Amino acid sequence: MSRQRRRLLGYIVAVAAVMVGYAVLYQWAMGAIADRPRTFLEALQFVVETFTTVGYGEDAPWNSPLLLLLVMAVELSGILFVFLALPLFIVPYLEERLAVSPPTEIDATDHVVITGFSGRGASLLEELAGDDLEAVVVEADRDTARTLHQEGESVVHGDPESTTVLERASVPSARAVVLDADDETNAAIALAVEDLAPDVYTVGFVEDPSNMEYLEYAGVDRVLSPRNLLGRALADRAQRSLSTRLGQTVKVTDEFSIVELPVGQGCGIDGVELGNSGIRERTGADVVGAWVDGEFRSNPGPSFVVNSDTELVVAGTDGQLEEVLELTTTDVESDREDRVVIGGYGQVGSTAREVLDSAGTETTVVDREHRPGVDVVGDVTERATLREADVASASVYILAVADDTDAVFSTLVTRQLSDDVEVVCRATDQERVGTLFSAGADYVLALATVSGRMLAATLLEEEVLGLDTQIEVVRVGPGSFAGQTLAESDIRARTGCMVVAVERDGELLTHLGPDFRIETGDTLIVVGTDADVTTFTEFAESPEP
Repeated sequence: MSRQRRRLLGYIVAVAAVMVGYAVLYQWAMGAIADRPRTFLEALQFVVETFTTVGYGEDAPWNSPLLLLLVMAVELSGILFVFLALPLFIVPYLEERLAVSPPTEIDATDHVVITGFSGRGASLLEELAGDDLEAVVVEADRDTARTLHQEGESVVHGDPESTTVLERASVPSARAVVLDADDETNAAIALAVEDLAPDVYTVGFVEDPSNMEYLEYAGVDRVLSPRNLLGRALADRAQRSLSTRLGQTVKVTDEFSIVELPVGQGCGIDGVELGNSGIRERTGADVVGAWVDGEFRSNPGPSFVVNSDTELVVAGTDGQLEEVLELTTTDVESDREDRVVIGGYGQVGSTAREVLDSAGTETTVVDREHRPGVDVVGDVTERATLREADVASASVYILAVADDTDAVFSTLVTRQLSDDVEVVCRATDQERVGTLFSAGADYVLALATVSGRMLAATLLEEEVLGLDTQIEVVRVGPGSFAGQTLAESDIRARTGCMVVAVERDGELLTHLGPDFRIETGDTLIVVGTDADVTTFTEFAESPEP
């Protein structure tokens, strides 16, 4: 029985008991005090008339003070029960009936069905919307489904484990089904999808990597483990800070790539405006974007100041990128150790440790529990623990704890100990990313962001600059931009994207100046955020860009 029904039953029993009690008292008082005997039913009728404010009938008036007190008690009790009924039952009932009910069926094709709405749900919806994919959420909780519906999202209210509900969400005509519940529920949903539409592609998120084989056995086509990849991404970021070699690149062609390069403190271009850095003049590469405090700035202008808080997104040949790497690498001698401290040894932290160990990087692991692999046992929010781990002399501190509040406080404590160590943080809640940057983190990666990028890369087979970013590298036709120069098309200002190269007649053209004219048959290599690429596509498809 639901809580509301239990409450209603208790209310009815209480009212009935009070009315019977008053009827017994009134029957006794009318016979013993007023000498006007009444049957129990007549006494009960009086109580009902009083509670319902209909009146008292032939019994009024009364001359006895005791009877008058009894009548007043009955009157006040009746009013009390009426006022109790309004907020407890009547108002909620009316609100439920007047509220907009979430749909239980939807007609769609070539859409992505997301079963369940976890903490990463908003990120998944945003990611799919940025890629111009329609998404339909199947949610069992009525309040969550109603909220999504009121926010303008496509939603079907119902149990995602039911083939009937999945059919109402048009799963047979969907592009893919995303399993976003707990591991056990995901397995049950996978079996239901397999029974209803065996040819539909399924993607499942798994919390515990040891459960991946069970989801695969249940028929899931691709099983994703965001925590594992998050640990790898944090470790890769740490290695980028320690290494003088190019990290992960996106290959546009065999000779042309795009890469992210952190700017080292004290390097040749630290504190220099981009226009005066000589990057293009000295190397031939193009700066297509920059990351500053977690914010991506597309196509930074000549007045943009490059400093050690900046991470440049650069396009060019491998040789050109190597030359840019030399410019961004510090030549200042440092007494810091090439060592990484890892705070938190859960799934994310242990994965980061494995990656760094395989690269031969020295690590110090801190965790509250004493277990194999942990070097320092203690709380990462306490200064004594961080001092024991010697965070101040390390090059990078990876904060892999699941609690964002602990991560924020540990970052503050770290900054009290050292301004030089690079703090690389994991965020469980997307909304805490800004707080971590404010606390002093140099780099923050949210679990929801990784999940969204993994999903986009899986469904669209798109090439991204990293699962920790929202930058896409896409090949598109010229559309209505054909016949215009880059200056005339004003692509940067209109869309936020940058055309970094053009493939024409089997030849890759780079160093595109403002007078470069786009021709029909060209393939444009475009770099931008998800939203900017979508905007570019819309402009290219319009009659007059």
